[in-house]
Amino acid sequence: MAPRLRSIVTILSAAYLWTSLSVTAKAETEVDLALVLAVDVSRSMDPDEQELQRQGFIEAFRSSLVHDAIHNGMLGRIAVTYVEWSGVDDQTVIVPWTVIGDSEGAIKFADGLSQTPIGRIRRTSISGAIDFSVQLLGEMDVEPMRRVIDISGDGPNSSGRGVVKARDEAVARGITINGLPIMLKRPSGFGDMENLDHYYRDCVIGGQGAFLIPVRERHQFAEAIRTKIIREIAGLPPQAQIERVQAEAPVDCLAGERRMYRWNRN
Repeated sequence: MAPRLRSIVTILSAAYLWTSLSVTAKAETEVDLALVLAVDVSRSMDPDEQELQRQGFIEAFRSSLVHDAIHNGMLGRIAVTYVEWSGVDDQTVIVPWTVIGDSEGAIKFADGLSQTPIGRIRRTSISGAIDFSVQLLGEMDVEPMRRVIDISGDGPNSSGRGVVKARDEAVARGITINGLPIMLKRPSGFGDMENLDHYYRDCVIGGQGAFLIPVRERHQFAEAIRTKIIREIAGLPPQAQIERVQAEAPVDCLAGERRMYRWNRN
């Protein structure tokens, strides 16, 4: 082979090898879903409610149904992180970004949750939780096909900036926000709200295929969380995802902030 031709072949071979390695490396860093589990630990949540909530997520990631949902994805793996939140500057990563591609990985994620104490802090800033979650999604080392923030809580936004603005900015980035409004007790205190599911529907969730699942009874916790995570992993079409709720009057998305303002003035 002539020297010039040999050089061309060498260059082409090197280029092919580099391209192949790049494609392989990219494939290994791609996931079907990047999911932020953002969990309310404000003082409006009773300790037993917080324990039910944590246990629900632990059981979900130990469930074979969740394992099957991950396996049946286009790539067969997801990235998940678990965050506890309360006030505007109070967010704690309990389990950092973890790529899960099999049952063993999912169970290991659940074990990490079971070994960490549950926090309990004042105030409720859903907007702060959304902003923090958006930041986490921007810092991850994998390339997700979909990005989802999963917000669970038992009250409206009462500190930080407006929740609608935070939601709309996240949605504009292509992020979906789903909700798990916790409605185990009748409103009786400062941070409680009647029809919290309506508030989540109109003020919190958003983006492609966004949905919510209210929890109204203690025995529903584990099943609701498992169902929600399976839906998020599977990326079901909106018609199959939305649990419809009907509001008789428009929801005030600043209701929590107005209550906090009046309370601070007194």
